[in-house]
Amino acid sequence: MIRSYMLLLFCVTLWGSNFVFGSMLVKEFPPLFLADVRLLFTSMFLLIYAWVTKKFVKINSKELGLLIMLGLIGTLANQTAYFNGLLTTDATTASLILSMAPIVTAVLASLFLKEQFTLRMKIGSGLALVGTFFVVGIGAGLSISKGVLLIVIAMVTFSSSMIIIRKLTQTLHPFISTVYSTTMGTLFLTPAALLTIDPAAKISHEGWAWLLLIFTAILMQGVCGIVWNSQLQIVGTGKAAIFLNLQPFVAMLVGFLLLGSHVTAVQIGGSLLIVAGVVVASLRSKQAPQGASGRMLAKQTKSV
Repeated sequence: MIRSYMLLLFCVTLWGSNFVFGSMLVKEFPPLFLADVRLLFTSMFLLIYAWVTKKFVKINSKELGLLIMLGLIGTLANQTAYFNGLLTTDATTASLILSMAPIVTAVLASLFLKEQFTLRMKIGSGLALVGTFFVVGIGAGLSISKGVLLIVIAMVTFSSSMIIIRKLTQTLHPFISTVYSTTMGTLFLTPAALLTIDPAAKISHEGWAWLLLIFTAILMQGVCGIVWNSQLQIVGTGKAAIFLNLQPFVAMLVGFLLLGSHVTAVQIGGSLLIVAGVVVASLRSKQAPQGASGRMLAKQTKSV
């Protein structure tokens, strides 16, 4: 379980950095063009890896339906809302809004997947959520703007996609689920990007911008997608989502290192609350019975 938590932490660290990188890239490329090109590189990476490792499998009609839902909700809607939202919403504010994803995901998991939303997870979520408000600055407030609403939509669609992925990986291996869902999402997003791009829009010719785009596509969307989806099978959707609360802390740290953003003692205190919340929510009770749920977890662990 510790290995799974470390892998989740690895993914969240990169995703937290992605708020800053995304804010940089959206100034160099049109939002939908950026989202689509990143997904194209991600899809090519995953398809080549799947072909080399001979991971391709046939899917049934139910799995196809889930993949279509994932493409529409988890990719087309999510990426469109996210990158358009970053045009007018700063990275730290976006990370705060998206830090609500663990709570939304845990609630959805309890409703649709019958996963437990335990008291410990509620306390951990509460601590981490309070920490996120410290990180972005007490009293700053959030004005209701188009950008904020778009980031809210990105948060909700991300949480919904985690539920769909969890259902999909019940019958399909996490890796191939990631490959098929990313490719499906790219197929949906590409026509939208081509139809809406402005011919006069700025497309960067800077080498660093394209390198950063490709790097984030392969590592943050490709590699992290594989790792994250595989660990959902082990730790559960709701508990894994708690780790997303670390993203504002990472966004703050990367912003400080790369952009020179000011970091206050209050924000550092909030970051400690976030870490404490993740720890509280992730620890398992020693008194937990080794019943059917324990056997199911062991079975899932062996299958990954």
